[in-house]
Amino acid sequence: MLLDQLQIPADLWSREDVRIALQARDIGTLFRLVARHTGASQTRIGAAVGLEQGYVSRVIAGRKVTSIDVLERIADGCGMPDEARMTLGLAPRRRACRPDMAAGPSSRQSDVPVTRSWREDVRAAVQLWEGDVNRREMLRQAVFSSAGYTLPALRWFTAPTPQPVAQEGRRIVGQPDIDTIREMATTYRRLDNQYGGGHARDTVARYLNHEVTPLVTEGRYDPATGRRLLAAVAELTQLAGWQAYDMAEHGLAQRYLTHALDLARATDDVSLGAEILAAMSHQATYLGHTATGVDLARAARQTAHRAGLTVLAAEALVMEAHAHAAARDERACATALRQAEAALDRADRSSDPQWLGYFDEAYLSAKFGHCLHALGRHRQAERFAVRSLRMDERYVRGKAFNLALLASIHAQQDDPERASVIGAEALTLTAQLRSARAVRYLRDLRTQLTAHRRLPAVRHFITRFDAALGQRR
Repeated sequence: MLLDQLQIPADLWSREDVRIALQARDIGTLFRLVARHTGASQTRIGAAVGLEQGYVSRVIAGRKVTSIDVLERIADGCGMPDEARMTLGLAPRRRACRPDMAAGPSSRQSDVPVTRSWREDVRAAVQLWEGDVNRREMLRQAVFSSAGYTLPALRWFTAPTPQPVAQEGRRIVGQPDIDTIREMATTYRRLDNQYGGGHARDTVARYLNHEVTPLVTEGRYDPATGRRLLAAVAELTQLAGWQAYDMAEHGLAQRYLTHALDLARATDDVSLGAEILAAMSHQATYLGHTATGVDLARAARQTAHRAGLTVLAAEALVMEAHAHAAARDERACATALRQAEAALDRADRSSDPQWLGYFDEAYLSAKFGHCLHALGRHRQAERFAVRSLRMDERYVRGKAFNLALLASIHAQQDDPERASVIGAEALTLTAQLRSARAVRYLRDLRTQLTAHRRLPAVRHFITRFDAALGQRR
């Protein structure tokens, strides 16, 4: 995770020109000073703070940065000490005492986050929803950073007991309001599974901004109601993050998931916290950050044990296995898969949260197939991929994924015609979806089959793919 962080000399923060830039929130000048004294390029600075190079360039040219969320990311990415953070107008962080570790001028101490109130978590989430709906450029330009998951995960484990969630607002919030949010989450989750994350992602963001914001910021609720309210909001925020991930909006997805985790922490919703950590692991592994994927999966498993939900522990083990497979660690992958299978066998599914309904034998088989495929064990992977297709037909996107997996396995086994036939089935489903992940899997299959395009079945698949999905990302 530390690879993305800038190595900034400690004495830079005591310079008068840096202090003036921080006091004025002149991030453009700050970036220029950082570049001058570290030799970092705009791309390097952007990677550290989670912004695209183009956005960093516009900031340096004079664009103002006013979002607290972006300022926090810049402070974290630059490793600002507390004095610099406070000059910028941000809360300080309490440093961990590690007497056994000497912090030289080029090393960054680990920061333990200060206690964050649930009101701060709500304000940050509301700002994200508003920025997303208004299509603010800084959100569209945000990039994924594995370091961006460090502090939220640390807060999850180190924050003290949550404060009571109660407020004296002008609008009474009751159980019907909470039930409505949960019903909307259920409906949007069903649409996500059937049509892909892009089908209703903007609608979910607008619902959070226009309908949920007044409830959490202006509502009147006692601690019991407030806790249920924020738990429902955390669930819907997690779904918005998952939808953004499915559409390859990875920086935005990361922000939604981290805010969802903070909201779950504020209500001590341990089971939802485990699910969110597992989703973070899923995204990190998908993007090739396998070490981060393993760490987050283990955090999810520890949280699942705390929640007392064996099926959540099984899900976390599957995520860990996939990260190990992507890193080509066959032994660690096999151990995690065995543990996941054993956990699912003994799990009592009667008390599962409804949002965990997708995790069943077919889903587990698909994950086994992906792991074995990544490890080059294609014959074993084929058996699990075939088994994964005995699934609930309502999960249309999941079926498209599983068909693409099976087709890719056949391509690796030098059976391009069979791969093309199965790929055509996946293409029929994917053409109806708004899912960048589904398109990516078929684009990868097309690349695998290109060398065999002289075969009629392969040529037919490639022609169909180019016509239906060639221009989609």
